[in-house]
Amino acid sequence: MLTPIELPSHINTRPVDSAIAKKLRQMHQRIEAFQDCWNQHHAAQFVAADYELVYQTLTWLLEKHRPINRGFLEWGCGFATVACLADSLGLASYGVESHPDLIVQARQTLSDWPATVELFHGDFLPPGAEDLAFDSTLPSVGHSGENPYEIWGVDLEDFGLMYSYPWPGEDQFHEDVFDRYAANEAMLLMFIGPNEMRAWRKSSR
Repeated sequence: MLTPIELPSHINTRPVDSAIAKKLRQMHQRIEAFQDCWNQHHAAQFVAADYELVYQTLTWLLEKHRPINRGFLEWGCGFATVACLADSLGLASYGVESHPDLIVQARQTLSDWPATVELFHGDFLPPGAEDLAFDSTLPSVGHSGENPYEIWGVDLEDFGLMYSYPWPGEDQFHEDVFDRYAANEAMLLMFIGPNEMRAWRKSSR
């Protein structure tokens, strides 16, 4: 079962390291330029999270709710901004992205940051996870491409902290996948939309 982690209402007032703030400003500029050229690629629906808020929440989680291990996984990593934030916070960071144009951008982010992140172009869902979907048209369902876990030699139980930015209406699906496949006491962090983060810890009770 999943137990909600109550996030403080003032979490968005936590300081953001100046070097991180500079990198995030550069990321926002890159993403804006990418979105301005929507007719040159097929990722027009890409939406960036509030990375400052994600960073503030990540630092709070690491201080108040220590993960069971250093493994961090970003589902649908896009530009891999959050995966790079996790690396900067000392986590062993991994990211999976199915869109070919976005994985190119993610690799560029790793070079520019620079950061050490294991990136994979494929489907972040573990085998069998699509069976948990209550709607076969959810954006996270039906992605083509390889599955990273066998190639990496890991599974979801090896990650102490996972992050996703679910499309509207599929947050429950992400929670269900995490609940089924994650290790006991692992944590899931989700950016839901402006000024809204959610966090969960899996428990066997």
